[in-house]
Amino acid sequence: MPVPLAPYPTPPAPFAPPTPNAGAQSQLVCSGCRNLLMYPAGAPSVCCAVCSTVTNVPAPGTEMAQLVCGGCHTLLMYIRGATSVQCSCCHTVNLAMEGNQVAHVNCGNCRMLLRYQYGASSVKCAVCSFVTSVGASPGTDQKPSN
Repeated sequence: MPVPLAPYPTPPAPFAPPTPNAGAQSQLVCSGCRNLLMYPAGAPSVCCAVCSTVTNVPAPGTEMAQLVCGGCHTLLMYIRGATSVQCSCCHTVNLAMEGNQVAHVNCGNCRMLLRYQYGASSVKCAVCSFVTSVGASPGTDQKPSN
């Protein structure tokens, strides 16, 4: 007995890029499990599909910033301008430094570029543990500390 043939599927519609602001999405970090959540622009809150925590969306126009927690290395999102951010995973309080509050210096021992809070008198290298005095002339750095 012959098998009936299925008709050819219709070709997919050509791709059309979305128009600006049509279906625009934003993102934030879940206040429960720290997963990155995508949500439609204008939503007042977002319910996480993983942990069911409801996270409030910041007011429109609120600038957000990110940093990596110094305790557990979780990506943290916070409102720009905050001076410190407490990690909801490990409860470490992290300094939130703006670009203009950060300075750079090369390690006096291994020459690694170090980033430190503006105004500090010295900075300890995470690679070799050498303590470099900030603003001091070369050769006046302190001994390595362990």
